[in-house]
Amino acid sequence: MSRVCDICGKGGNKATSIQRRGKAKKKGGVGRNITSRSKRTQRPNLQKVKAIVDGSPKRIKVCTQCLKSGKVERAY
Repeated sequence: MSRVCDICGKGGNKATSIQRRGKAKKKGGVGRNITSRSKRTQRPNLQKVKAIVDGSPKRIKVCTQCLKSGKVERAY
């Protein structure tokens, strides 16, 4: 099972999560320090939707941006 939108092909993305320690300067501290960086993945908001594909209803995975923009013809 792939985590990719069947309409636009939007998939996952790699990013880093930053851990910080200390008090911010504007709150009276000496500043925030980075203590570690760890890798993480950002995944698209996919929904399983019954849609009309090639004239027949099918269950596909679609990102919410494609649903909101009307790129998918829903089959209820």
